[in-house]
Amino acid sequence: MKTNVILIRAHGGADNLRYEEFDLPPLAEGEVLIRNTACGVNYADIYEREGDHGGPHSAKPMPIVMGHMAVGIVEETGPGVSTPSAGTRVGYIGPNSYAAHTIMPAARVFPLPDALSDDVAGGYLLRGLTAEYLVRRLYPLGPGKTALVHAAAGGMGLLLGQWGRKLGARMIGTVGSDDKMRIARDFGYDAAINYTTEDFPDRVMELTDGTGADVIYDGVGKSTFRPSLDCIRPRGMVISYGTASGNVGEFDLQLLHSKSIIVTRPTLRSWIADAEEARAAAQATFAFLADPEVQTPIGEVLPLKDAADAHRRLESRATTAPIILKP
Repeated sequence: MKTNVILIRAHGGADNLRYEEFDLPPLAEGEVLIRNTACGVNYADIYEREGDHGGPHSAKPMPIVMGHMAVGIVEETGPGVSTPSAGTRVGYIGPNSYAAHTIMPAARVFPLPDALSDDVAGGYLLRGLTAEYLVRRLYPLGPGKTALVHAAAGGMGLLLGQWGRKLGARMIGTVGSDDKMRIARDFGYDAAINYTTEDFPDRVMELTDGTGADVIYDGVGKSTFRPSLDCIRPRGMVISYGTASGNVGEFDLQLLHSKSIIVTRPTLRSWIADAEEARAAAQATFAFLADPEVQTPIGEVLPLKDAADAHRRLESRATTAPIILKP
């Protein structure tokens, strides 16, 4: 069958995104056909569009159908599939999601609870699963822990602030404007630091009485990683999970020595590679997103054909909530 997709034929800027018709193969054993209703837009998509193979995605042959997350309705099941059945609302993390239809392995789709809307699931599934492993499994937050989150008023930052607060941790966020400071506080942060007017390492040390943060969640990268080492506590963990300002690059391991700092560069796919772990993570994520106390605003809702505009808005770092595309 044919479906409409957003694809690239060469790496580069947002202008390289093309809205075209695309041929889907017949369903194979264990696969389902999903009619997408809300496609998430994430920084990982920008990395792939630019050809940043130091990021989360390896090189693929052209053309590449863009996207890595969507929700929709199972329209057809392939041989050997008993669940999910046709008509089931599902979310998934997988390739080729900037599309009206996507084929996925049935074992890698997650049925959505009735309490979770398509738009919220479409906007937050990848961010939610990322937040889940960051605060529950990689460095479990809880009472007595202090976390510093960079880009606290961005899509990921808003989730991390709320989830960390619900787990009982003290949450500190860095942002780029006074307006974003107010947003961060509204979304669970105990303190917010405007890094354009304050030296964030000094301020973090003040807020922690000279101890430093227990863990730092850094989705910014190049501009924040090195200063973060100055405000982590001894034996603390700096988690570089994104590179919005560029790759961290090489650094001297001796910088970690005096405080025995732990540094890690994780990626979501490693934390949901096991199907059972992925299902458990999805259940925890859906329960969190469906909690009426959790705020899940949607920034922009754009037609699928306007994916280039969505990428430009995300790259501007002016967004404070997820963007979704509607096929």
